[in-house]
Amino acid sequence: MSEVVYEETATMIAAGELQSFVPFGREHCRNHPHAFNLQLRELQPASELWASDGAAGLVGSLQEVSLQEREREFWQLRKGCTGNEEEVEFEEELYAAGNVVVWSQGSRTQASSVCKAFTVDSPVQQALWCNFAVPNNKKQEDEVEHTVCIVQSSCINVHTVTGKDFISPLPFQVSNVWATSFGLLLERKNTTNDTQLTSPGEPLPTVFSMLHPLDEIAPVVCKPAGLFEGSRVQYLSDSTMKIVFTCCQPSIVVSYDTVQGIHSVWNLRKVTHDERSTVLPCPAESIGSPLGLMASGFLNSHLRNISRLDSPGGSGASGLGAGSCCAVGSGSPLHFSALHSHHSRIMASSPAIHSRVHSPSISNMAALSRAHSPGMAAPSFSGSSRFNTSLHSPLARGHPGFLPSLNSSVNETMLMPEMEPIIPDFCMEQLWSEAATAGCQREMSSQASKVFLTSDLCENHYLCFLVESHQQLRCVKFIESSGTSAQLIFPSVTTIPAKDAEPLQTIDAMLVLEACGSLVLYTGITRVSKVFVPGLLSAPFSLTNHRPYLSTPVENVSTPNNVGSMHLPRLDEDLMPSPVSELRGSVIKHHEASFLEEYTFQQSLPYIHALRDPVCNRVTLELSGGAMLRLSIPEVATSELVKKCLQAIRLILPKEAAMKVLVKWYNIYNAPGGPTAHAEWNMFVTCFMTLMGYSTESLTWTKNLHFEVPLSPVIAAKKARPSDGGSDEDWDYLMASHYHHQMGSQPVGSMVNSSVTSSTDTDSLSFSSSPSNASLKFDSSAPLFPHIAALFYVLHLLYQELQLDELQRARASSLVCLLHQLARDLRLEEYVDLYWRDYPSLISGLTEITFLDQALIDQMQRPSFLRPEPPCVFSWLSRCLRGDENAPFPYLPGICPRTRLLVLSYALYIIGDKNATSAEESKYLVKLSAGPKSRASETHFKRQSSVKVRFSSENLAEQLVVWLTSQGFTLKDLESVPFGVALPIREAIYQCREQPCSDWSEEVCLLIGRQDLSKQAHKMTLAKSKASVGSGLSLEPPTSTEADEEEDGMSDIIQEVTGLIWSQDLRVQEVRRLLQSSRPVRVSVVQLPEVSDHEYIEEKENKLLQLCQRTMALPVGRGLFTLFSYHPVPTEPLPVPKLNLTGRAPPRNTMVDLNSGNIDVPPNMTSWPSFHNGVAAGLKIAPASQVDSAWIAYNKPKSPELANEYAGFLMALGLNGHLTKLATLNIHDYLTKGHEMTSIGLLLGISSAKLGTMDMSVTRLLSIHIPALLPPTSTELDVPHNVQVAAVIGIGLVYQGTGHRHNAEVLLSEIGRPPGPEMEYCTDRESYSLAAGLALGMVCLGHGSNLIGMTDLNVPEQLYQYMVGGHRRAQAGANRERHKSPSYQIKEGDTINVDVTCPGATLALAMIYLKTNNRSIADWLKPPDTWFLLDFIKPEFLLLRTLARCIIMWDEILPNSEWVKSNIPQIMRGTFDSSEDINMETMTQAQDYITAGACMALGLRFAGSANSDAFDCLYEFAKTFMKFMTLAGTASVGVQQTGYYNLQTSLSMILLAMSMVMAGTGDLKVLQFCRFLHKRMGTEMNYGFHMAHHMALGLLFLGGGRYTLSTSNSAIAALLCALYPHFPAHSTDNRYHLQALRHLVVLAAEPRLLVPVDVDSLKPCYSLLEVTYKETKWYSETTVDLMAPTMLPELHLLKRVKVKGPRYWELSLDLSQDTQHLKSILSRDGVLYVKLRAGQLPYKDDPQGWKSLMATTINTGVRAFKPEAISTFTSEPALLSFSELFCKSLEGIKHREETLLFFSAMLYECVMQECPEMLPTYISIEQVVGALRQGYPQQTFPLWQLRLVVELWDSRMQKSPTNCHNTLLSSEFLPVMKNSVDVSLDNWLKDNSAVLRSYLRGEVLSRDAQSVMLACFLVYRSIPCLRNTHTQLEGCSSVGDLLSRSSQLGIPLRDLLRLVPVLLCSASGAQTMPGFPLHAF
Repeated sequence: MSEVVYEETATMIAAGELQSFVPFGREHCRNHPHAFNLQLRELQPASELWASDGAAGLVGSLQEVSLQEREREFWQLRKGCTGNEEEVEFEEELYAAGNVVVWSQGSRTQASSVCKAFTVDSPVQQALWCNFAVPNNKKQEDEVEHTVCIVQSSCINVHTVTGKDFISPLPFQVSNVWATSFGLLLERKNTTNDTQLTSPGEPLPTVFSMLHPLDEIAPVVCKPAGLFEGSRVQYLSDSTMKIVFTCCQPSIVVSYDTVQGIHSVWNLRKVTHDERSTVLPCPAESIGSPLGLMASGFLNSHLRNISRLDSPGGSGASGLGAGSCCAVGSGSPLHFSALHSHHSRIMASSPAIHSRVHSPSISNMAALSRAHSPGMAAPSFSGSSRFNTSLHSPLARGHPGFLPSLNSSVNETMLMPEMEPIIPDFCMEQLWSEAATAGCQREMSSQASKVFLTSDLCENHYLCFLVESHQQLRCVKFIESSGTSAQLIFPSVTTIPAKDAEPLQTIDAMLVLEACGSLVLYTGITRVSKVFVPGLLSAPFSLTNHRPYLSTPVENVSTPNNVGSMHLPRLDEDLMPSPVSELRGSVIKHHEASFLEEYTFQQSLPYIHALRDPVCNRVTLELSGGAMLRLSIPEVATSELVKKCLQAIRLILPKEAAMKVLVKWYNIYNAPGGPTAHAEWNMFVTCFMTLMGYSTESLTWTKNLHFEVPLSPVIAAKKARPSDGGSDEDWDYLMASHYHHQMGSQPVGSMVNSSVTSSTDTDSLSFSSSPSNASLKFDSSAPLFPHIAALFYVLHLLYQELQLDELQRARASSLVCLLHQLARDLRLEEYVDLYWRDYPSLISGLTEITFLDQALIDQMQRPSFLRPEPPCVFSWLSRCLRGDENAPFPYLPGICPRTRLLVLSYALYIIGDKNATSAEESKYLVKLSAGPKSRASETHFKRQSSVKVRFSSENLAEQLVVWLTSQGFTLKDLESVPFGVALPIREAIYQCREQPCSDWSEEVCLLIGRQDLSKQAHKMTLAKSKASVGSGLSLEPPTSTEADEEEDGMSDIIQEVTGLIWSQDLRVQEVRRLLQSSRPVRVSVVQLPEVSDHEYIEEKENKLLQLCQRTMALPVGRGLFTLFSYHPVPTEPLPVPKLNLTGRAPPRNTMVDLNSGNIDVPPNMTSWPSFHNGVAAGLKIAPASQVDSAWIAYNKPKSPELANEYAGFLMALGLNGHLTKLATLNIHDYLTKGHEMTSIGLLLGISSAKLGTMDMSVTRLLSIHIPALLPPTSTELDVPHNVQVAAVIGIGLVYQGTGHRHNAEVLLSEIGRPPGPEMEYCTDRESYSLAAGLALGMVCLGHGSNLIGMTDLNVPEQLYQYMVGGHRRAQAGANRERHKSPSYQIKEGDTINVDVTCPGATLALAMIYLKTNNRSIADWLKPPDTWFLLDFIKPEFLLLRTLARCIIMWDEILPNSEWVKSNIPQIMRGTFDSSEDINMETMTQAQDYITAGACMALGLRFAGSANSDAFDCLYEFAKTFMKFMTLAGTASVGVQQTGYYNLQTSLSMILLAMSMVMAGTGDLKVLQFCRFLHKRMGTEMNYGFHMAHHMALGLLFLGGGRYTLSTSNSAIAALLCALYPHFPAHSTDNRYHLQALRHLVVLAAEPRLLVPVDVDSLKPCYSLLEVTYKETKWYSETTVDLMAPTMLPELHLLKRVKVKGPRYWELSLDLSQDTQHLKSILSRDGVLYVKLRAGQLPYKDDPQGWKSLMATTINTGVRAFKPEAISTFTSEPALLSFSELFCKSLEGIKHREETLLFFSAMLYECVMQECPEMLPTYISIEQVVGALRQGYPQQTFPLWQLRLVVELWDSRMQKSPTNCHNTLLSSEFLPVMKNSVDVSLDNWLKDNSAVLRSYLRGEVLSRDAQSVMLACFLVYRSIPCLRNTHTQLEGCSSVGDLLSRSSQLGIPLRDLLRLVPVLLCSASGAQTMPGFPLHAF
């Protein structure tokens, strides 16, 4: 064949649809309110203009629009992607005009819409997309921020997609900005003043980089290649170099040298350390001479103080401004002064959030200083402003002595020692440069107007740049070297003549506009064809050669000079352009032709004069008339099958041959008029076979291809052409075409011809049976002829791949005809046999052979990998299941992913090779590749295996599932795997589903079908889903109006959960009633007859005053009850329920008020209660909420009387961790107001939020309020006493557990701080000393005796002295001066005042030695054992000492009353001799207090554990004390001796201890106690006791039952602070203990409620948990069953938590390695997703389990199973619809009863086994067997699958016959089916043994229906192709002989025995063997 066919010059392809294109932004700008008006007169459609008065009208309209106006709009398009799986393709457009930038997106199916429109202050110079990398501390890789950058003359605005806005001011004028993979590159505008400015040294850098809008702009260094410069790293300061292109992947920059006219390519990368040090020598060198110093300083002053003169409109400073940013002198770097505090950044949003200085929020002053605009800032050097002006005066410019004279004037201001260089971030390394143009050439190249990357169909990559002056497109091929450094190699350059070009990414091609105006498609540098654009016919070809070359270099305008808004003219096909106009126009662009000239020559049709905006396969054509058209170029193929075949061809052929085939195919496929959709495959076969040398019209089956119905509807491609109906005229046109004449002699053309004639001839449709057709010869000159064998093999492997996908299998049947033909012609018998077995009915008719003689065979290349025995993936898997040896299976990388996946899965799971998927892949797979091509496929693999697979266990099933997920295999993929092949994978999945790991990723959980786990992995909280979760149990209080509901502040408890925990009663409502403080109280006083009205009113008010003591104490408890239960709305203030102190008196409900003036009310009575009320409201906010600084400030109340509430609110925000977000400015603001409460709340809040962090900024904040931490000489600040106390505790919190030496020393001395001379430190000294003690304890928490570096302080001894008294030591250290003179008021002498210091010291000791079991220290704390000493100790100090001693001896605390009593000293327990002088009062008080202390310790030891022993013990004591209390009224001796107050204190402490143990459980007994004490009113029940009781109530229902207490050291410290056993006597009492500290109890709370949530209904539900405790010294490993929702014990005590069956899927959380997973579940509302097993009902509906599916059918058997009932047991939609449609007998359809029963049984099986996905498998098996029974199987494929199923089952049964519970198919079903198949096949064999025999002998079979059954028999019995082995088996005399001979054939024994009668019969000649029963096997 001649080569003409491959000369593609004359071919043409049809373009896709055309649409007119107008940038969407332009339309949008017209309606945009701030849009500048283009002042365009609305032009009429262009066609009308031309029609009206030709050129004149047009010119008139164009003159109105000056060019200046029109150049101000520009836009760019890119491909958008939604990011989820099914990528919706759309285009994004970024349009800028004037001050507006519009970002829009739209697709072919959807109209464009605006994403964002930005309006800026000055005209937009450039708008671009850029991705910035933001370093992420937690993860290794950076996060990418997608942004839109808008460049103005003075700054760049950066808007991120997430909504952050930055403004980066520019220190110089920018000519261009480029996006790279790291950030932005800025090109400085070159100005004339450069040279004068920098005469003494190097030029200034011209290219700068910006890594992130918050980073400094840094110069870029470059590393040029070549010998001349010597590869020296230097700043990029060559002003002749212009950047013309940047690219992210690979990261390259293309530049152009304006002097030499050369383009270069650079690699952009991060700078290395060495390169940095090369360009930044030590600063000392550069400041050698005064001149050097001046210059560098001068530059700095400029770089940093950009004045507004910089903008072009300002006074003439623009020259200097732009040029000022640079290095001077050979090595001097750019410096900037550290004095200049303004980082050149403006932050648009709140500085605290975006500051990249990772400082804690308190020290954000630095960030705030960023927020000042540097433009407005005064310059920081006095000289520089003077300097600006002088430099610009004309005099200075010309003055020769200019620099030195300046030097003298500026030198003083410039002596700046603090200089810091700007470190460069990037280096540009030169990779390639064009060869310099020689002198003899016409002229230098102009700068490239377009640069782009493109690749060809064979994966070669090119960098192309368009040189307009030469009308050339230069294509530079590049290769990414696979070495360690990813360098690019540029081997060759090719030049293509072109006027314009654009790449088409998706089809690996580019569109080139030739000078003559025609569009040509290239792939890489191979010309494919012209593109036919309807309506724009290009000029005739003859004129193209005379294009004159222009002799002058022309000015290159890079923006198209007529992007007008003209409308698209009507394209009239009948107007043919005149050749002259076409030619004239194409040249005219290059002369500076006026518009007038251009348009006079233009007569009729517009022509294309530029291309722009390529996206995927679409590109915009710019017409000469200014209109634009969007054109799409068709794809290479639309049918999946053709695409796959082309991929395979490309993989195996040499590149040149592959390219030829692809180009050829592209032209045929897209010829004008194109094929109809379904003809694509037929067309491909014809093209492909012709290229291989076949004569397609002589082969019958290919001849009929065009007119058959397509082989399968699946091939019909996805998109239909606009018009499929052709007409005769089309045909005539084609016949007359130039194309036809050229192709006429070639087979392709004649194929069309002959098929037309033969279509009428019906005879030719019948199959010809005679293979001796002489005309069938190969054409050995065809280009693919040598490669036939290789191509056949890859297509065979592709066929095997298609067999593994149910969705693609129909396509395999199309492919099999082609393969069969090739196999016959290559004389590959076994392949032919294989295809016949797969498609017996399809293939038995195809018998033609194309003749190949030996000479031709020698010309063919027989590849080494082509084996005579065909690779068949099913038989490979089958051998795998039988355990036979297997050769590695061949596969095509990237084209056969399914083959690879399944082969390796079987290797891993069936063979059990753990390394199959990693190290030993080559044992099972062999890769095919065509030598040099392998690189592309290698990278494909690297990408796949980059997913790190971590095998958590040795379990094969788990390994398989994890590996499959890492390969991206999903359930959807599994559905398309044939059922037999998929069964082992389903089995593995089923095993994993039973016992999953809790830490698998979401994808793995989805694959194994555990939605509960995948949902868990997908983090979701109940609170967020509140809307979607309907309200479950509605536990609204019975009668209450909405208004009341809102006010009490307790409406946010999640009802559903509390309803499940306490389902039997309304205890939560009762707690709400007890704790509400927003409604008036009821004051019932009976008016006795003798009481006057006035006295009665006073009596009522006194009663109200008593009641108010209780009301004011309620908020402390309410805060604990509603803890963390609310997510605030950021736009609304937090609702704070008001504290209502009025009353209503029955019977008339009259108002009783305290402010009437009848009785004396204490002043400031409500200030602390309202503080507590604010804390309670603030504690509702959950830590996970979105709270920011603005919202906190927004909640600040207007009225001053609410200031205390706000102070409490701030403290609460600190306790839940949100206060860290408050801006430093606001903190400063609040503290300077001097409001005492606000300061207390703020200091405690910030300290709690920064617990244990040693944060410096917080420390400074606190130190200002503690005189002891200030230097002795500092001014005395007047800090209120309570604020000092709060600050001291704050120090303890911030330094908790750190053992910080200085703070410990100060706090130790502060415990015993003496009163000062002037009454300072004299009042409330106790609370300060206690605070210092508590703080000291916190700082050294749990350190015990190993306090590092504090031995000289003698901490324990000093504390002991404070506790028992003694001589005061001299004050050491800094505060010596302060305490020189004693107080004039208080005479303490020089002994320690124990009454003040003892409590603090005792608790400090307790906390330092907490849980250390240090007996010596504990013995110091023993109560005295003589009566004499006992008299010296206050009884309440005994409580503290006992408590301290017990928690030091932590491990000895036992939960029984004996242990409690053991703390009472011996002398008190014995019998008393009356003669002894015993003070009974002392004794009873001591006893009660010691008991209370021990109970308190017991409470701390078992806090949050709900330990029943501890509770019973405490409950007994509480009852005892209660009895004493009730006797208090009667004159009982003991009670009077103890005193009511002491008894009440002890009882309160025991009650608190009880509620600590039962925290969060809502125990009824404790609730009754609290309710009883709530009702007790009376003078003795003061404010403090009420506070204690209601705190106990709050702890009992902590966080609405979701939280409980922890017993960590930190929690114990918080509890000691909060529950200090001295409660305030009245609401303003802070003498002994600051009231605000009561709220620190929150720091001990932790979420431990586990709430099972049903994953289908998303409702909380009950579920059984099995909790296993670790072994400890008190008990061995124990397992308990709990019904969740339940409180878990502390996590460190647990080994495992498991959701138990049978109701729910099991799920095990192993805590022995890692508690983090469970912690995160608990912190997210404790939601644990569980999935109900099918056939089960939830506990709520079926508490006993009597209604489950199993229970209902167990007695009556499966027959009683009602398919209708299924909906109650499973939520699987597939099962429900199956039961609906297949298991009910419908009216009018006579169903066979047994079919219905069978379906019901299948359904029951699937539900019971919990494997709904097996239903299709069951049905498929049933269908196979049914078809075989009737003797009409359609194909053999299902039998393959059934055989694999049977083999899997056999292998499982052989391994362990007993253990078949984990196999998926139930044991009864499969044997029945198997037996049925055996019977059918045996019956067939009985009748047709002769057919089988003749097959085994290799005789030609007659073509009849038996061939299908024969193929089924051979497949199912796994008989290999015996054509050539028959001789071995014939003539066997006995079975033994047969067995020995057949051993090497690999036929399974069971199947061989079926053959025995046939084989032995053929030997003996008898029909049957006597006594050889067939059915025995």
